[in-house]
Amino acid sequence: MKLLIRAARIVDAQSPFNGQVRDVLIENGLIRQIGESITVEESDAALKVIEQDGLCISPGWIDLRVSAKDPGYEHKEDLTTVCKAASRGGFTDIAILPNTKPVLDSKDTLGYIRQATQGHPVNVHPIAAITKKTEGTDFTDMIDLHHAGAVAFSDGEKPLLNADLLLKTLQYLQPFNGLLMNRPEEQNLTHFGQMNEGLSSTLLGLKGMPAMAEEMMIERDLRLLEYAYSQSANPASGTVLHFSTISTARAVDLIRQAKQQGLPISCDVAAHQLAFEDTALMGFDTNLKVNPPFRGSADREALKQGLADGTIDAIVSDHNPQDDESKNIEFDHAEFGIIGLETAFAVVRTHFADLPLEQLVDKLTHAPRRILRLPALTLDENQLATLTVFHPEMEWTYEQTVSRSKNSPFFGKTLRGKALWIINKNFVEQL
Repeated sequence: MKLLIRAARIVDAQSPFNGQVRDVLIENGLIRQIGESITVEESDAALKVIEQDGLCISPGWIDLRVSAKDPGYEHKEDLTTVCKAASRGGFTDIAILPNTKPVLDSKDTLGYIRQATQGHPVNVHPIAAITKKTEGTDFTDMIDLHHAGAVAFSDGEKPLLNADLLLKTLQYLQPFNGLLMNRPEEQNLTHFGQMNEGLSSTLLGLKGMPAMAEEMMIERDLRLLEYAYSQSANPASGTVLHFSTISTARAVDLIRQAKQQGLPISCDVAAHQLAFEDTALMGFDTNLKVNPPFRGSADREALKQGLADGTIDAIVSDHNPQDDESKNIEFDHAEFGIIGLETAFAVVRTHFADLPLEQLVDKLTHAPRRILRLPALTLDENQLATLTVFHPEMEWTYEQTVSRSKNSPFFGKTLRGKALWIINKNFVEQL
């Protein structure tokens, strides 16, 4: 494979070419040359040229939180369609949750993921379960799962409610520098909840999910981490505990304070949390039913501030496909979730236009790679060509999806910013 990308602005804070408009020549999976007006043999039959006004290029984007549904729920999504959706959204890498059937809690299930995704241009990184069947009772063999390719450990959509389990997991992961990812929700406070607890839930007559349920879990986890960290003879240098999909203003403040104290933590936010508030649910649109729920305007502004000042490390799609039978029913009975792989970048560009492009790209590239301990990527000569080519200003309308499910509130909406190609593993995928 030989590819020449003409006059693209390089968006990569780690690259010596950052901010420059350059040609990029790729050959056999490597960046061979970066320069101005690179000369090539135009008659070369193996050469493909990408040229378009306004192009940008960055290291390949990575999504820390994707529900692939396969194995077990292939009627909602399978590994082929989730990879197609990821590439359509500009992602060269995705980390998938363990909440499948069977759960990703053994070397066999991780082997199935590896084998089923070998031929795709998207790298799929399994997050293994902490507890068997994600039931919150018995530990999995995390050392074996680590050696089998698990990039992190989490019960995924299920928070670790048992404080002793979380503490022991932190201690168990220390010898091999493992990462624990937890979604903060005290489910005893959100049982039967449908949306954010507040004026809107009262007006709609729906049981609310209080912000306190998220904040209490973050406070608890931080205390447990502080204890485990203080007991460790060899504390890890990177992130030890990652909070997935935070949604409240106080959650941002708690994480900001903990980082200032030096605790080894990180966190992410779902792109759709920047687009909606709980008032959007007045029409009972089940495509807006997500967990964590959309909060109030102060929470949304705090999330934006957290992204801007670096408190929030990464942006995720929180891609959670649900079939028609799970969504086209009464709001009370509908499943939580939005498909987001194809729209994550554009949603942030559209609804948080003040976030500098370089900062946004960092939260889709370098930050998530650091969190998962994946090898660093940068746009430089003789480096691996794992790249996303995109147009940050292009306006487009989201009209169709390659996902098996259609549960998105963004259909028919005009969005700003679009991925156009991904380059990975000798693939050149036009989107």
